[in-house]
Amino acid sequence: MPHESRVTSRPPLIAQLKARKPLEAYVAESEASSADGGPGMRRTLGVWHLTAISIGATLGTGILVVLGTAVPLAGPAVWISFVLAGVAALLSALSYAEMAGSVPVSGSSYSYAYATLGEGIAWVCGWCLVLEYAVSVAAVAVGAGQYVNEALDAFGLALPAAIAEPPGAGGVLNLPAAVLVLLATLVLVPGARESAWVNTLLVVVKVALLVFFVAVAFTAFSIGNFEPLAPMGAAGVSAAASRLFFSYIGFDAASTAGEEARDPKRDLPRAIIASIVIITVLYILVAVAAVGARPWTTFTDGEATLVTIVADITGQPWVAFVFAVTAVAAIASVVLTVLYGQTRIFVSMARDGLVPRVLGRISTRTRTPVAGTLIVGGVVAAAAAVVPLGALADATSIGTLFAFALVNVSVIWLRRNRPELERTYKVPLYPLTPLLGCAFCVLLMVTLGWVTWAAFAVWMVVGTAVYLGYGRRHSVLARAS
Repeated sequence: MPHESRVTSRPPLIAQLKARKPLEAYVAESEASSADGGPGMRRTLGVWHLTAISIGATLGTGILVVLGTAVPLAGPAVWISFVLAGVAALLSALSYAEMAGSVPVSGSSYSYAYATLGEGIAWVCGWCLVLEYAVSVAAVAVGAGQYVNEALDAFGLALPAAIAEPPGAGGVLNLPAAVLVLLATLVLVPGARESAWVNTLLVVVKVALLVFFVAVAFTAFSIGNFEPLAPMGAAGVSAAASRLFFSYIGFDAASTAGEEARDPKRDLPRAIIASIVIITVLYILVAVAAVGARPWTTFTDGEATLVTIVADITGQPWVAFVFAVTAVAAIASVVLTVLYGQTRIFVSMARDGLVPRVLGRISTRTRTPVAGTLIVGGVVAAAAAVVPLGALADATSIGTLFAFALVNVSVIWLRRNRPELERTYKVPLYPLTPLLGCAFCVLLMVTLGWVTWAAFAVWMVVGTAVYLGYGRRHSVLARAS
């Protein structure tokens, strides 16, 4: 009988999809995470830790090979493509910064959508974030076996293909990928501060590697390599920019730390904007140095460009070993920060009743979601080890862009409907900035291939079934109405 009562009291589907979570509820939940023994997560992260989280999630293995795919499209003007892609990412980053300062909770764009656009859109956004975080981290980890073998090759060793590649790629079990995810999971369990320091160290290593590359490449710099600047014209530059935009995905990771930041209203906007600026500057320096050291016509898709350039300039084979080891560190940093982001998003979704509550249970000893971290880490490790992700991994691009677009829309909604709300940061040139940010996201989504769209459609169908089968029935907001 109690079950039937809950069913009959459930609001109509359309009304439930439109229901918004009050901002006051977010404020109460955020205040529960205090540094003085409150029931929530511990506030230990400063602006540097938050910036490192965003850089760690963004600055991955992509930059080690991305030039090989972008230079043939744009030519020497590839650095301009990086600027354009950076500007496109910055537009959404500015909207994230305003929302993070206004709604400083762990749910990132999921929570922003719930407070402004309703439960239905929030669920879609949260499901997209699962695609961006959990699925993409498995896809990133899959590359671990290749880089471990490249490092071992310096000693004449190699892992057997059976345990270094997933099924469909000549192997049975991608053991390095699974081990990497499990190690990241164990690092996350003790606490946010401990894992943040590990990530900061890995980020320093990654940045140092790129600075080292720039220094070496500039010793062979030739200005003549930039003539002609844009052989494929503006179309080539814009095509490369569309491809390079995905090198910026991950800057939103800091927004998932809203309940573990010491001063989220002040530090989250600073961290998000700082991470985009730092990453853009690094990318442009790497692009200019690479093209200056090597004629653009020699760049090819699928080549480990940075490794090849430094090895050619120095004539030292040990350079390949150093880059391979650092690439593993880059993968580890991405896995750590993205896995962190996913577990914190699940905390918000579980608190709202849209996913099982075990994913949001906070340990009284570590003040972290231990059970959720172990569950998510185990599932992602299994996926990285045995599942050929294929088009589903490619669909993370659409999921991320959709979430970005919703954040831009949320800024506009909140400005119009809650103008009195305290905002520690406001996007400049409102409403032009969020409108352009949303337009860029939609444009990039449209340019993606039909296979990616098909995979995304399947993912959304699964998400709809999960919501109707679980989330709709357990929604805290719906039961309270």
